[in-house]
Amino acid sequence: MASRVPTRVLGSTGEEVSILGLGGYHIGLLEENDSIGLIREAIDQGITFMDNAWCYHNGLSEKLMGKALQDGYREKAFLMTKNHGRTVESFNKQLEDSLKRLQTDYIDLLQFHEIINEGEPARIEKEKVLEAALKAKEAGKIRYLGFTGHRDPHYHQQMLELDIDWDTFQIPVNILDYHYRSFQNQLIPQAEERGIGVIGMKSLAAGRIFNTDLSVEDAITYCLSLPISTLVSGIDSFQVLEQNLKIVENFKPATEEELYSLRTRIEPEAYKGQHEYYKH
Repeated sequence: MASRVPTRVLGSTGEEVSILGLGGYHIGLLEENDSIGLIREAIDQGITFMDNAWCYHNGLSEKLMGKALQDGYREKAFLMTKNHGRTVESFNKQLEDSLKRLQTDYIDLLQFHEIINEGEPARIEKEKVLEAALKAKEAGKIRYLGFTGHRDPHYHQQMLELDIDWDTFQIPVNILDYHYRSFQNQLIPQAEERGIGVIGMKSLAAGRIFNTDLSVEDAITYCLSLPISTLVSGIDSFQVLEQNLKIVENFKPATEEELYSLRTRIEPEAYKGQHEYYKH
């Protein structure tokens, strides 16, 4: 079956990933058979980037994805999950939990999850959690390392100052973000300079984009017109899957004039991040 989803290179890794990723949180909202079917249909249609996290639905999302990736699907997917560990012990335990739940010997990309508090980057280094992650990478349990966060780009900046060549980071990327405490403005240029793969999320601002006059297609087109590697999308039904597949299948990057028009259409609604609750 021909892929309906274009690909991009993930930073300096050389890995080709689908420009649309399947969000791990939403698959945990479905019944088991529906979730497994949705994941496999997404992969069959060309969505190879799989998002997940140790914490999603108390591990259910990872378990469902692990089941879906059997029967040859693991080899077709680029598998990412996230880790909350802030001590060596908790990091290693969560990593082993994730490997077991996902029924795999290795994770393509592991990201330190929710860097959203002052002092977390320094703690990860001081507690030797970063060292533990690099050891796991040497052992072949992890192929690439990154981090995520949605509150303030200031914390991402602190992670970028640690002594490690990060492969990726994951950030909110949407039209509203452009106007307030902007991840895209502060961090994407640095990622381009350093060869870090940018993973976008919250393209609909957790649904708040519908408080504006923008459509889903407007929102996704905007995100994919930025220099990101992939956009993780919360897909909780076959209808949403098909909707998003059609958008990326027919995707054409917006021009600078079109991007400007989209940004200025919603500027009043974006004032002080009133629709981006996850930044507060």
